[in-house]
Amino acid sequence: MNPHELSRGQRRLVLAICCASVIVVVMDISIVNVALPAIRADLNASVSGLQWTVDAYTLVLAGFLVLAGSTADRVGRRSTFQVGLAVFGIGSLLCALAPGIDWLIAARVLQGIGGTMLNPVAMAIVVTVFTDPVERAKAIGVFGSASGLSLALGPIVGGALVDCFGWAAVFWVNVPIVAVAIVLTALFVPESRAPRTRRFDPVGQALMVLLLGSVVGATIESGRLGWSSPVVLGLCAVAVLSVPGILGYESRRADPLLELRLFRSVPFGSAILMALFALCGFSAFLFVTTQYLQDVRHMSALAAGLSLIPVGGLVVVLSPCTGRLVAARGPRLPLLISGSALVLGGLASLRLGPATPVPVVLAVHLLFGVCLGTVNPPVTNTAVSGMPRSMAGVATSLLSAGRQTGTTLGVGLSGAIVGPAVGRGGTAFTGAERGVWILVLGLGVGLLVLCLLSTGRRAGGTAARAAALFAEVDRDPAPRTPGPVK
Repeated sequence: MNPHELSRGQRRLVLAICCASVIVVVMDISIVNVALPAIRADLNASVSGLQWTVDAYTLVLAGFLVLAGSTADRVGRRSTFQVGLAVFGIGSLLCALAPGIDWLIAARVLQGIGGTMLNPVAMAIVVTVFTDPVERAKAIGVFGSASGLSLALGPIVGGALVDCFGWAAVFWVNVPIVAVAIVLTALFVPESRAPRTRRFDPVGQALMVLLLGSVVGATIESGRLGWSSPVVLGLCAVAVLSVPGILGYESRRADPLLELRLFRSVPFGSAILMALFALCGFSAFLFVTTQYLQDVRHMSALAAGLSLIPVGGLVVVLSPCTGRLVAARGPRLPLLISGSALVLGGLASLRLGPATPVPVVLAVHLLFGVCLGTVNPPVTNTAVSGMPRSMAGVATSLLSAGRQTGTTLGVGLSGAIVGPAVGRGGTAFTGAERGVWILVLGLGVGLLVLCLLSTGRRAGGTAARAAALFAEVDRDPAPRTPGPVK
């Protein structure tokens, strides 16, 4: 099946299949948050167990996104996509059947492995199938909106499933969707490969996973063991030693997993950090808020999910509007809006208590919807603007990894802060969560500073100079071995 020979209806069906995949993968980040109190009660899970339930999934997504994309370019995107769907479905099945928290965490790792083969590969399939630039732009917009839709649907669907069928239902729901997607992919999605593939970088991949895993592990276990624990100190040492290892090894690779020359562009490096800051703040909000609504306000899982509808709704509505604003006026204004919303959200949340009127609570939550709804289009634009064709895929993959890393750290940090108060409710929990809101406030300030640094004329000059480094790759697609990066 040739992608160029597909009819308009077939292309739309391929887009629908890819959107379904991104919905289940992204939804499994937010849907699980609503189920955490039920998981804690049923499996007698600790706070660190709950954190790992979320972070085992997002950590794998962050660590293996780039590898999955390059593997799909080499062996075939449809084949990789089908394997990803199957692994994700099996992981979901094992999550639903998990008899204890350790089994659940292990199954979440398997889910994450499947998820890495879906999001970046699905985007590559969409870009390959839609060859007309206008149609391609519309398709990418629909694909991006599916991610926002999944955030809106996650708490609602999760709350309803937990109330009606128990926490395992949030994983059971993936199985039939994945089964149908596997069949439709075999029937309608064409196979494709990249004309030039990046070489496999096992050492770089291992170093990246070691760095991310040790940072997240130290953050989560610090709440249970304390920062002076030998285990936590050992993980911190591994993280510190991984950094020079990555810098030294990756700078000498012909096709490195982490293309360090991209970071000579101030906009690109800032975009990675802005994505990390924004998603760290939002995931901290989501982790704490779902427990605040259920443990402090004594809402059911469904009521807690419905309370988050305005947040997801704003993300869905604002994302396309922000995309048009970026096209018309550039990324600075929406980034300023996003950072300001995160700062205000942190400040306003400091005032929330057990008896705060529900309308006030929901109004505060809207600020986090504004933040997430206005950050993704300008961050993506900032990361890839001016980048040559050969580096666009690598740049977007690294940006996605930055988002997932932020999500992972947000859960780890917020859980470490509120850990002793989880399950106690009342003023004990709201007092502990003030530390989370101070963290969110700081992340918002950081986002604003990076916005100003990355959108000026000097920053644009660094992006142009970084892009020039890859001009030779665009002229000659044959891989070559460069010397060390100076």
